[in-house]
Amino acid sequence: MAAARRRSAGKGPSGGPARLFVLDTNVLLHDPMSLFRFEEHDIYLPMIVLEELDGHKKGMTEVARNGRQTSRNLDVLAAQAGGDMTKGLKLSATGHQSARGQLFFQTEQLLGELPAALPQGKADNQILGVVAALRQRYPEREVILVSKDINMRVKARALGLAAEDYENDKTLDDGELLYPGSLALPQDFWTRQSKTIESWQSGSHTFYRVSGPAVSQFYINQFVYFEAPGEPSLYARVTEIRDKTAVLKTLKDYTHLKNAVWGVTSRNREQNFALNLLMDPEIDFVTLAGTAGTGKTLMALAAGLTQVLDDRRYTEIIMTRATVSVGEDIGFLPGTEEEKMGPWMGALDDNLEFLAKGDGGNAGEWGRAATNELIRSRIKVKSMNFMRGRTFMNKYVIIDEAQNLTPKQMKTLITRAGPGTKMICMGNLAQIDTPYLTEGSSGLTFAVDRFKGWPHGGHITLARGERSRLADFASEVL
Repeated sequence: MAAARRRSAGKGPSGGPARLFVLDTNVLLHDPMSLFRFEEHDIYLPMIVLEELDGHKKGMTEVARNGRQTSRNLDVLAAQAGGDMTKGLKLSATGHQSARGQLFFQTEQLLGELPAALPQGKADNQILGVVAALRQRYPEREVILVSKDINMRVKARALGLAAEDYENDKTLDDGELLYPGSLALPQDFWTRQSKTIESWQSGSHTFYRVSGPAVSQFYINQFVYFEAPGEPSLYARVTEIRDKTAVLKTLKDYTHLKNAVWGVTSRNREQNFALNLLMDPEIDFVTLAGTAGTGKTLMALAAGLTQVLDDRRYTEIIMTRATVSVGEDIGFLPGTEEEKMGPWMGALDDNLEFLAKGDGGNAGEWGRAATNELIRSRIKVKSMNFMRGRTFMNKYVIIDEAQNLTPKQMKTLITRAGPGTKMICMGNLAQIDTPYLTEGSSGLTFAVDRFKGWPHGGHITLARGERSRLADFASEVL
């Protein structure tokens, strides 16, 4: 999807020779498959990039794993029969047919003219020197530096060199908006389509079969709502789309106290949509996006406790999150895996305190203590570092701070789900702390976009903060 939109996918200037892309080390460490994402264009790797890759090969971090994968890819390409490094190696030799260009390694010293103010020993400046030398050597070709490092791109442009961000990992372009999960129906929805509406009752839900121009914008499990003064409101979920007709199913009203989930009721429209997803046993994967204080963690925990302790639908709640600090790291933490994760799970403690207080309000001190003990026995806090190879069966899994995950890490976590497991990914795309990740390339954005329209997945973007008037005002003005 992303590749089709890239500027790098076009021909060279005025339909001339294919472009020559010089890759920075951080691109290869970010996406080991980036070598095969440039279609008919050629790739050039300076020697210092190979040197830096070698420096990142040790360790169990995501960067180290990507470095080793890149090295394996380069080894396979360099070992191809009849390949001559000086004339270029075919990128399609390893089976990636979309990569029609060639890979060039730096096999000789290239000296480009750089200002004396730039220290020659620094790796970034050596790469810039190679780009400058290649531009002099191939004046007929467009030579472009590709880097995830903003400062590197600024330096390149200051020197008059072409530089671009690596954008193939972006699910969304800057101008595009994340799928919100809900859609306001037009004001003339009922009048314009009144001839083609069927309705029937099943249990406590009403179903509507509608057709017309609005249906083309619908996705399965998208929420639609109709609010107009003097007319009855409609809040429904799209359950079926066939050709130009769709079936809408009315929602359970979680704003009412009789439908409270572990003592929690929804305070606005989007929270009601979210609770309908969280409480539906047919939905296996839920993504919740929203700013601070919109109730993501509280609703996910309340729905989890109800379905684990009351409905016995799942055996336990497993909670994990990306351990990225906002400030300076506080060093090593003592204790077991659960104890080490304790400081990261302040949000869990805050919400459990609220939920336990609401549930055991009339039970006295002993009753509250017993409730707390029972709740904590059913919640396991796990670190993401030990997720590989695991399978969760009949578990309710909450992934917090999912905006700090890369698409690859997100895939690793979601594929842990076994039979009967429900996964909830939550995050605030305005609070990304991981280097080189943006709103367009975050794992949360990736998951929302790829699961859009899947019959067993749902997404909602929570709009209104409900934490406190202070927090709401701070979100607006600070």
